[in-house]
Amino acid sequence: MNHRAAPDGARAAPPLPELSPVRGLAIPTGGRDIRLVATGLLIVMAFIFIGAKFFQDAHPMVGYIRAFAEAAMVGGLADWFAVTALFRHPMRLPIPHTAIIPRNKDRIGDTLAQFLLTNFLLPRLIARKMRDVDVAGAVGLFLSSPAQGGERLKAGASRIFADALGALDHQRLGGMVKSALADRLRAMNIAPLLGQALQAALAEGRHQPLLDNAVRWGSGALDSNAHLIHQMVHDNSNALVRLTGLDESIAKRIVAGLSKLLTDMAAEPDHPLRIRTEESLAKLAQDLQHDPKVQARVARIRDEMLDNAAVKNWLDGLWEQGRAALLRAARDPDTLLAGRIGELTGQFGAMLGNDPALRRTLNRYFRRAMIGVVESYGEKAVHLVSDTVRSWDTKTITDRLEQAVGNDLQYIRINGTLVGGLCGLVIHSVDMLF
Repeated sequence: MNHRAAPDGARAAPPLPELSPVRGLAIPTGGRDIRLVATGLLIVMAFIFIGAKFFQDAHPMVGYIRAFAEAAMVGGLADWFAVTALFRHPMRLPIPHTAIIPRNKDRIGDTLAQFLLTNFLLPRLIARKMRDVDVAGAVGLFLSSPAQGGERLKAGASRIFADALGALDHQRLGGMVKSALADRLRAMNIAPLLGQALQAALAEGRHQPLLDNAVRWGSGALDSNAHLIHQMVHDNSNALVRLTGLDESIAKRIVAGLSKLLTDMAAEPDHPLRIRTEESLAKLAQDLQHDPKVQARVARIRDEMLDNAAVKNWLDGLWEQGRAALLRAARDPDTLLAGRIGELTGQFGAMLGNDPALRRTLNRYFRRAMIGVVESYGEKAVHLVSDTVRSWDTKTITDRLEQAVGNDLQYIRINGTLVGGLCGLVIHSVDMLF
Protein backbone atom coordinates (compact mmCIF):
# COMPACT_ATOMS: atom_id res chain seq x y z
CA MET A 1 0.00 0.00 0.00
CA ASN A 2 1.40 3.39 -0.94
CA HIS A 3 1.32 6.32 1.52
CA ARG A 4 1.90 9.96 0.81
CA ALA A 5 5.08 11.33 2.31
CA ALA A 6 4.49 13.72 5.22
CA PRO A 7 5.60 17.36 4.82
CA ASP A 8 8.88 18.31 6.43
CA GLY A 9 8.49 18.73 10.15
CA ALA A 10 5.11 17.00 10.29
CA ARG A 11 4.44 13.61 11.78
CA ALA A 12 3.63 10.97 9.18
CA ALA A 13 0.12 9.55 9.47
CA PRO A 14 0.02 5.90 10.40
CA PRO A 15 -1.02 3.50 7.61
CA LEU A 16 -4.65 2.45 7.55
CA PRO A 17 -5.30 -1.08 8.79
CA GLU A 18 -6.25 -3.65 6.18
CA LEU A 19 -9.83 -4.90 6.25
CA SER A 20 -10.44 -8.38 7.53
CA PRO A 21 -12.75 -10.91 5.84
CA VAL A 22 -15.50 -9.71 8.18
CA ARG A 23 -17.15 -7.00 6.10
CA GLY A 24 -17.13 -3.57 7.62
CA LEU A 25 -14.60 -4.27 10.38
CA ALA A 26 -11.18 -2.63 10.10
CA ILE A 27 -9.11 -5.34 11.80
CA PRO A 28 -5.30 -5.24 11.88
CA THR A 29 -3.67 -8.29 10.34
CA GLY A 30 -0.93 -8.79 12.92
CA GLY A 31 -1.18 -12.14 14.76
CA ARG A 32 -1.24 -10.60 18.24
CA ASP A 33 -3.59 -7.77 17.21
CA ILE A 34 -6.14 -10.08 15.63
CA ARG A 35 -6.11 -12.25 18.76
CA LEU A 36 -6.92 -9.15 20.82
CA VAL A 37 -9.74 -8.26 18.41
CA ALA A 38 -11.27 -11.73 18.75
CA THR A 39 -11.03 -11.61 22.55
CA GLY A 40 -12.27 -8.01 22.66
CA LEU A 41 -15.30 -8.89 20.51
CA LEU A 42 -16.22 -11.64 22.99
CA ILE A 43 -15.90 -9.19 25.92
CA VAL A 44 -18.06 -6.64 24.07
CA MET A 45 -20.76 -9.29 23.57
CA ALA A 46 -20.64 -10.03 27.31
CA PHE A 47 -21.17 -6.33 28.20
CA ILE A 48 -23.98 -6.05 25.67
CA PHE A 49 -25.65 -9.12 27.18
CA ILE A 50 -25.38 -7.69 30.72
CA GLY A 51 -26.75 -4.32 29.61
CA ALA A 52 -29.61 -5.89 27.64
CA LYS A 53 -30.56 -8.04 30.61
CA PHE A 54 -30.96 -4.95 32.82
CA PHE A 55 -32.97 -3.05 30.21
CA GLN A 56 -34.89 -5.95 28.62
CA ASP A 57 -38.26 -4.46 29.74
CA ALA A 58 -37.53 -1.05 28.22
CA HIS A 59 -38.35 -2.06 24.66
CA PRO A 60 -39.12 -5.30 22.79
CA MET A 61 -36.05 -4.83 20.56
CA VAL A 62 -33.80 -5.20 23.59
CA GLY A 63 -34.72 -8.87 23.68
CA TYR A 64 -33.35 -9.35 20.20
CA ILE A 65 -30.13 -7.63 21.23
CA ARG A 66 -29.90 -9.85 24.30
CA ALA A 67 -30.46 -13.00 22.25
CA PHE A 68 -27.81 -11.93 19.73
CA ALA A 69 -25.22 -11.18 22.46
CA GLU A 70 -26.03 -14.35 24.43
CA ALA A 71 -25.64 -16.64 21.40
CA ALA A 72 -22.53 -14.70 20.27
CA MET A 73 -20.90 -15.38 23.64
CA VAL A 74 -21.69 -19.08 23.36
CA GLY A 75 -20.34 -19.25 19.78
CA GLY A 76 -17.23 -17.25 20.62
CA LEU A 77 -16.46 -19.32 23.73
CA ALA A 78 -17.02 -22.58 21.85
CA ASP A 79 -14.69 -21.57 19.03
CA TRP A 80 -12.11 -20.24 21.49
CA PHE A 81 -12.18 -23.61 23.24
CA ALA A 82 -11.90 -25.46 19.91
CA VAL A 83 -9.00 -23.35 18.65
CA THR A 84 -7.14 -23.48 21.95
CA ALA A 85 -7.70 -27.22 22.33
CA LEU A 86 -5.76 -27.82 19.12
CA PHE A 87 -2.51 -26.48 20.59
CA ARG A 88 -2.77 -26.54 24.39
CA HIS A 89 -4.99 -27.23 27.39
CA PRO A 90 -7.59 -24.44 27.77
CA MET A 91 -6.82 -22.50 30.96
CA ARG A 92 -4.14 -25.19 31.61
CA LEU A 93 -6.82 -27.67 32.66
CA PRO A 94 -6.08 -31.28 31.61
CA ILE A 95 -9.42 -31.66 29.83
CA PRO A 96 -9.62 -34.85 27.73
CA HIS A 97 -9.08 -34.48 23.98
CA THR A 98 -7.31 -31.12 24.27
CA ALA A 99 -3.71 -30.18 23.34
CA ILE A 100 -4.30 -32.41 20.34
CA ILE A 101 -1.28 -31.39 18.27
CA PRO A 102 1.38 -31.64 21.04
CA ARG A 103 0.05 -35.05 22.11
CA ASN A 104 0.06 -36.39 18.55
CA LYS A 105 3.11 -34.67 17.07
CA ASP A 106 4.89 -37.96 16.33
CA ARG A 107 1.84 -39.30 14.50
CA ILE A 108 1.50 -36.00 12.65
CA GLY A 109 5.11 -36.22 11.48
CA ASP A 110 4.66 -39.82 10.33
CA THR A 111 1.41 -38.99 8.57
CA LEU A 112 2.95 -35.98 6.85
CA ALA A 113 5.92 -38.05 5.71
CA GLN A 114 3.64 -40.80 4.41
CA PHE A 115 1.50 -38.19 2.63
CA LEU A 116 4.56 -36.79 0.86
CA LEU A 117 5.77 -40.25 -0.07
CA THR A 118 2.46 -41.50 -1.46
CA ASN A 119 1.37 -38.29 -3.19
CA PHE A 120 4.55 -36.62 -4.41
CA LEU A 121 7.54 -38.97 -4.37
CA LEU A 122 6.16 -41.99 -6.17
CA PRO A 123 8.34 -42.97 -9.16
CA ARG A 124 5.32 -43.34 -11.44
CA LEU A 125 4.11 -39.84 -10.55
CA ILE A 126 7.55 -38.39 -11.21
CA ALA A 127 7.72 -40.25 -14.52
CA ARG A 128 4.30 -38.93 -15.55
CA LYS A 129 5.25 -35.35 -14.69
CA MET A 130 8.70 -35.59 -16.29
CA ARG A 131 7.19 -36.95 -19.50
CA ASP A 132 5.85 -33.48 -20.31
CA VAL A 133 9.02 -31.62 -19.26
CA ASP A 134 11.52 -30.84 -22.04
CA VAL A 135 14.65 -30.46 -19.93
CA ALA A 136 17.01 -30.97 -22.87
CA GLY A 137 15.17 -28.37 -24.95
CA ALA A 138 15.38 -25.79 -22.16
CA VAL A 139 19.09 -26.50 -21.65
CA GLY A 140 19.71 -26.28 -25.41
CA LEU A 141 17.86 -22.96 -25.69
CA PHE A 142 19.82 -21.48 -22.81
CA LEU A 143 23.20 -22.71 -24.10
CA SER A 144 22.58 -21.59 -27.68
CA SER A 145 21.12 -18.21 -26.69
CA PRO A 146 22.31 -17.40 -23.14
CA ALA A 147 21.18 -13.79 -23.52
CA GLN A 148 17.58 -14.97 -23.84
CA GLY A 149 18.01 -17.01 -20.69
CA GLY A 150 18.01 -13.82 -18.68
CA GLU A 151 20.70 -12.16 -16.65
CA ARG A 152 19.16 -13.37 -13.41
CA LEU A 153 19.30 -16.99 -14.59
CA LYS A 154 22.94 -16.65 -15.64
CA ALA A 155 23.83 -14.85 -12.44
CA GLY A 156 22.00 -17.45 -10.37
CA ALA A 157 23.71 -20.36 -12.09
CA SER A 158 27.06 -18.61 -11.75
CA ARG A 159 26.51 -17.90 -8.06
CA ILE A 160 25.42 -21.48 -7.32
CA PHE A 161 28.46 -22.88 -9.11
CA ALA A 162 30.82 -20.42 -7.38
CA ASP A 163 29.29 -21.07 -3.95
CA ALA A 164 29.48 -24.83 -4.46
CA LEU A 165 33.11 -24.61 -5.57
CA GLY A 166 34.02 -22.26 -2.73
CA ALA A 167 32.27 -24.40 -0.13
CA LEU A 168 34.37 -27.44 -0.95
CA ASP A 169 37.41 -28.16 1.16
CA HIS A 170 40.03 -27.00 -1.34
CA GLN A 171 42.87 -28.79 0.44
CA ARG A 172 41.06 -32.12 0.47
CA LEU A 173 39.72 -31.58 -3.04
CA GLY A 174 43.17 -30.56 -4.25
CA GLY A 175 44.66 -33.64 -2.63
CA MET A 176 42.06 -35.79 -4.37
CA VAL A 177 42.73 -34.16 -7.74
CA LYS A 178 46.52 -34.41 -7.41
CA SER A 179 46.30 -37.96 -6.12
CA ALA A 180 44.02 -38.96 -8.99
CA LEU A 181 46.35 -37.30 -11.49
CA ALA A 182 49.42 -38.98 -9.99
CA ASP A 183 47.69 -42.37 -9.91
CA ARG A 184 46.64 -41.89 -13.51
CA LEU A 185 50.20 -41.07 -14.54
CA ARG A 186 51.61 -44.01 -12.57
CA ALA A 187 49.14 -46.38 -14.24
CA MET A 188 50.01 -45.04 -17.69
CA ASN A 189 52.80 -46.72 -19.67
CA ILE A 190 54.30 -43.56 -21.11
CA ALA A 191 57.35 -45.18 -22.75
CA PRO A 192 55.47 -46.35 -25.89
CA LEU A 193 53.85 -42.91 -26.18
CA LEU A 194 57.25 -41.25 -26.00
CA GLY A 195 58.60 -43.71 -28.55
CA GLN A 196 55.76 -43.06 -30.98
CA ALA A 197 56.16 -39.30 -30.58
CA LEU A 198 59.93 -39.55 -31.18
CA GLN A 199 59.43 -41.81 -34.20
CA ALA A 200 56.91 -39.39 -35.71
CA ALA A 201 59.27 -36.45 -35.09
CA LEU A 202 62.14 -38.27 -36.84
CA ALA A 203 59.94 -39.20 -39.80
CA GLU A 204 58.81 -35.59 -40.28
CA GLY A 205 62.24 -34.07 -39.67
CA ARG A 206 61.10 -32.16 -36.61
CA HIS A 207 64.23 -33.28 -34.76
CA GLN A 208 66.55 -31.23 -37.00
CA PRO A 209 65.97 -27.89 -35.22
CA LEU A 210 66.69 -29.65 -31.92
CA LEU A 211 69.98 -31.02 -33.27
CA ASP A 212 70.93 -27.61 -34.65
CA ASN A 213 70.24 -26.00 -31.30
CA ALA A 214 72.22 -28.74 -29.54
CA VAL A 215 75.22 -28.18 -31.87
CA ARG A 216 75.07 -24.40 -31.35
CA TRP A 217 74.81 -24.88 -27.61
CA GLY A 218 77.82 -27.25 -27.70
CA SER A 219 79.84 -24.74 -29.71
CA GLY A 220 79.07 -21.96 -27.26
CA ALA A 221 79.83 -24.19 -24.28
CA LEU A 222 83.19 -25.14 -25.86
CA ASP A 223 84.16 -21.49 -26.35
CA SER A 224 83.20 -20.64 -22.78
CA ASN A 225 85.02 -23.58 -21.20
CA ALA A 226 88.14 -23.91 -23.40
CA HIS A 227 90.29 -22.95 -20.43
CA LEU A 228 89.04 -26.03 -18.58
CA ILE A 229 90.31 -28.26 -21.40
CA HIS A 230 93.67 -26.48 -21.26
CA GLN A 231 93.84 -26.98 -17.51
CA MET A 232 92.84 -30.66 -17.78
CA VAL A 233 95.56 -31.39 -20.38
CA HIS A 234 98.10 -29.49 -18.30
CA ASP A 235 97.23 -31.40 -15.13
CA ASN A 236 97.43 -34.79 -16.84
CA SER A 237 100.75 -34.14 -18.66
CA ASN A 238 104.15 -35.12 -17.24
CA ALA A 239 106.87 -32.63 -16.37
CA LEU A 240 108.69 -33.06 -19.70
CA VAL A 241 105.57 -32.28 -21.74
CA ARG A 242 104.81 -29.25 -19.60
CA LEU A 243 108.43 -28.12 -19.84
CA THR A 244 108.44 -28.24 -23.65
CA GLY A 245 104.99 -26.58 -23.88
CA LEU A 246 103.48 -29.54 -25.72
CA ASP A 247 100.52 -29.61 -23.27
CA GLU A 248 99.36 -26.19 -24.47
CA SER A 249 99.74 -27.25 -28.10
CA ILE A 250 97.77 -30.46 -27.47
CA ALA A 251 95.00 -28.56 -25.68
CA LYS A 252 94.72 -26.06 -28.54
CA ARG A 253 94.50 -28.89 -31.05
CA ILE A 254 91.77 -30.60 -29.01
CA VAL A 255 89.75 -27.40 -28.79
CA ALA A 256 90.24 -26.66 -32.47
CA GLY A 257 89.24 -30.20 -33.45
CA LEU A 258 86.09 -30.11 -31.37
CA SER A 259 85.22 -26.68 -32.71
CA LYS A 260 85.66 -27.84 -36.31
CA LEU A 261 83.55 -30.94 -35.61
CA LEU A 262 80.70 -28.85 -34.25
CA THR A 263 80.99 -26.33 -37.11
CA ASP A 264 80.86 -29.12 -39.70
CA MET A 265 77.87 -30.71 -37.98
CA ALA A 266 76.05 -27.36 -38.06
CA ALA A 267 76.85 -26.81 -41.75
CA GLU A 268 76.35 -30.35 -43.11
CA PRO A 269 72.94 -32.02 -42.63
CA ASP A 270 74.47 -35.32 -43.78
CA HIS A 271 77.39 -35.21 -41.38
CA PRO A 272 78.27 -38.73 -40.18
CA LEU A 273 77.90 -37.78 -36.53
CA ARG A 274 74.44 -36.33 -37.18
CA ILE A 275 73.50 -39.52 -38.99
CA ARG A 276 74.79 -41.60 -36.07
CA THR A 277 72.77 -39.40 -33.70
CA GLU A 278 69.63 -39.93 -35.79
CA GLU A 279 70.24 -43.68 -35.82
CA SER A 280 70.60 -43.64 -32.04
CA LEU A 281 67.35 -41.69 -31.71
CA ALA A 282 65.55 -44.12 -34.03
CA LYS A 283 66.81 -47.05 -31.96
CA LEU A 284 65.68 -45.29 -28.79
CA ALA A 285 62.21 -44.82 -30.33
CA GLN A 286 62.02 -48.54 -31.07
CA ASP A 287 63.29 -49.50 -27.62
CA LEU A 288 60.75 -47.22 -25.96
CA GLN A 289 57.97 -49.00 -27.82
CA HIS A 290 59.14 -52.61 -27.64
CA ASP A 291 61.93 -53.12 -25.07
CA PRO A 292 60.54 -54.04 -21.61
CA LYS A 293 63.81 -53.08 -19.90
CA VAL A 294 63.77 -49.57 -21.38
CA GLN A 295 60.10 -49.23 -20.51
CA ALA A 296 60.79 -50.29 -16.93
CA ARG A 297 63.61 -47.74 -16.71
CA VAL A 298 61.30 -44.98 -18.00
CA ALA A 299 58.60 -46.03 -15.50
CA ARG A 300 61.14 -45.86 -12.67
CA ILE A 301 62.19 -42.36 -13.76
CA ARG A 302 58.53 -41.36 -13.98
CA ASP A 303 57.83 -42.56 -10.42
CA GLU A 304 60.93 -40.82 -9.08
CA MET A 305 59.81 -37.57 -10.70
CA LEU A 306 56.29 -37.88 -9.24
CA ASP A 307 57.78 -38.50 -5.78
CA ASN A 308 60.09 -35.53 -6.10
CA ALA A 309 59.25 -32.64 -3.74
CA ALA A 310 59.74 -30.06 -6.47
CA VAL A 311 57.21 -31.81 -8.73
CA LYS A 312 54.72 -32.01 -5.85
CA ASN A 313 55.14 -28.29 -5.18
CA TRP A 314 54.62 -27.63 -8.88
CA LEU A 315 51.39 -29.66 -8.81
CA ASP A 316 50.26 -27.71 -5.72
CA GLY A 317 50.83 -24.43 -7.52
CA LEU A 318 49.10 -25.73 -10.63
CA TRP A 319 46.04 -26.76 -8.61
CA GLU A 320 45.82 -23.43 -6.79
CA GLN A 321 46.08 -21.52 -10.06
CA GLY A 322 43.42 -23.72 -11.66
CA ARG A 323 41.08 -23.38 -8.68
CA ALA A 324 41.51 -19.60 -8.60
CA ALA A 325 40.82 -19.42 -12.34
CA LEU A 326 37.68 -21.52 -11.91
CA LEU A 327 36.42 -19.28 -9.10
CA ARG A 328 37.08 -16.12 -11.13
CA ALA A 329 35.25 -17.60 -14.09
CA ALA A 330 32.37 -18.84 -11.93
CA ARG A 331 31.85 -15.45 -10.29
CA ASP A 332 31.52 -13.78 -13.69
CA PRO A 333 28.34 -15.01 -15.45
CA ASP A 334 29.63 -13.88 -18.85
CA THR A 335 32.98 -15.63 -18.46
CA LEU A 336 31.35 -19.02 -18.06
CA LEU A 337 29.86 -18.74 -21.54
CA ALA A 338 32.68 -16.83 -23.21
CA GLY A 339 35.60 -17.81 -25.42
CA ARG A 340 36.12 -21.31 -26.65
CA ILE A 341 33.95 -22.76 -23.89
CA GLY A 342 31.12 -20.46 -24.96
CA GLU A 343 31.50 -21.57 -28.58
CA LEU A 344 31.38 -25.25 -27.63
CA THR A 345 28.37 -24.82 -25.34
CA GLY A 346 26.59 -22.76 -28.01
CA GLN A 347 27.19 -25.45 -30.61
CA PHE A 348 25.97 -28.12 -28.23
CA GLY A 349 22.84 -26.06 -27.44
CA ALA A 350 22.12 -25.58 -31.16
CA MET A 351 22.56 -29.31 -31.72
CA LEU A 352 20.05 -30.02 -28.95
CA GLY A 353 17.58 -27.65 -30.57
CA ASN A 354 17.95 -29.18 -34.03
CA ASP A 355 18.18 -32.87 -33.16
CA PRO A 356 14.87 -34.25 -31.82
CA ALA A 357 16.34 -37.73 -31.40
CA LEU A 358 19.16 -36.46 -29.18
CA ARG A 359 16.69 -34.34 -27.23
CA ARG A 360 14.43 -37.35 -26.62
CA THR A 361 17.43 -39.42 -25.53
CA LEU A 362 18.59 -36.79 -23.04
CA ASN A 363 15.07 -36.22 -21.71
CA ARG A 364 14.75 -39.98 -21.22
CA TYR A 365 18.06 -39.95 -19.36
CA PHE A 366 16.97 -37.02 -17.13
CA ARG A 367 13.67 -38.77 -16.43
CA ARG A 368 15.36 -42.04 -15.50
CA ALA A 369 17.92 -40.20 -13.38
CA MET A 370 15.17 -38.38 -11.47
CA ILE A 371 13.21 -41.59 -10.99
CA GLY A 372 16.37 -43.30 -9.77
CA VAL A 373 16.98 -40.52 -7.25
CA VAL A 374 13.40 -40.77 -6.00
CA GLU A 375 13.57 -44.55 -5.72
CA SER A 376 16.90 -44.42 -3.89
CA TYR A 377 16.41 -41.41 -1.64
CA GLY A 378 12.67 -40.59 -1.61
CA GLU A 379 11.92 -42.69 1.44
CA LYS A 380 14.97 -41.34 3.24
CA ALA A 381 13.85 -37.79 2.47
CA VAL A 382 10.38 -38.27 3.95
CA HIS A 383 11.87 -40.04 6.95
CA LEU A 384 13.86 -36.88 7.49
CA VAL A 385 10.53 -35.01 7.76
CA SER A 386 9.12 -37.40 10.35
CA ASP A 387 12.39 -37.51 12.32
CA THR A 388 12.59 -33.71 12.33
CA VAL A 389 9.02 -33.40 13.65
CA ARG A 390 9.76 -36.03 16.29
CA SER A 391 12.81 -34.07 17.44
CA TRP A 392 10.77 -30.90 18.04
CA ASP A 393 9.48 -30.24 21.51
CA THR A 394 5.80 -29.46 22.04
CA LYS A 395 6.35 -25.69 22.23
CA THR A 396 8.29 -25.64 18.95
CA ILE A 397 5.70 -27.56 16.96
CA THR A 398 2.86 -25.55 18.53
CA ASP A 399 4.48 -22.21 17.70
CA ARG A 400 5.40 -23.24 14.15
CA LEU A 401 1.96 -24.58 13.32
CA GLU A 402 0.29 -21.49 14.79
CA GLN A 403 2.55 -19.30 12.67
CA ALA A 404 1.85 -21.42 9.58
CA VAL A 405 -1.93 -21.21 10.02
CA GLY A 406 -1.62 -17.51 10.80
CA ASN A 407 -4.64 -15.31 11.53
CA ASP A 408 -7.21 -17.78 10.24
CA LEU A 409 -7.55 -19.33 13.70
CA GLN A 410 -8.52 -15.98 15.17
CA TYR A 411 -10.91 -15.30 12.30
CA ILE A 412 -12.58 -18.59 13.23
CA ARG A 413 -13.23 -17.13 16.67
CA ILE A 414 -14.54 -13.85 15.22
CA ASN A 415 -16.77 -15.64 12.73
CA GLY A 416 -17.97 -18.03 15.45
CA THR A 417 -18.96 -15.06 17.63
CA LEU A 418 -20.85 -13.30 14.84
CA VAL A 419 -22.43 -16.43 13.37
CA GLY A 420 -23.48 -17.56 16.84
CA GLY A 421 -25.07 -14.18 17.45
CA LEU A 422 -26.97 -14.37 14.14
CA CYS A 423 -28.16 -17.88 14.98
CA GLY A 424 -29.37 -16.67 18.38
CA LEU A 425 -31.16 -13.76 16.72
CA VAL A 426 -32.93 -16.10 14.28
CA ILE A 427 -33.92 -18.51 17.07
CA HIS A 428 -35.29 -15.62 19.18
CA SER A 429 -37.18 -14.24 16.20
CA VAL A 430 -38.78 -17.64 15.49
CA ASP A 431 -39.65 -17.97 19.21
CA MET A 432 -41.31 -14.53 19.21
CA LEU A 433 -43.33 -15.31 16.06
CA PHE A 434 -44.66 -18.66 17.24
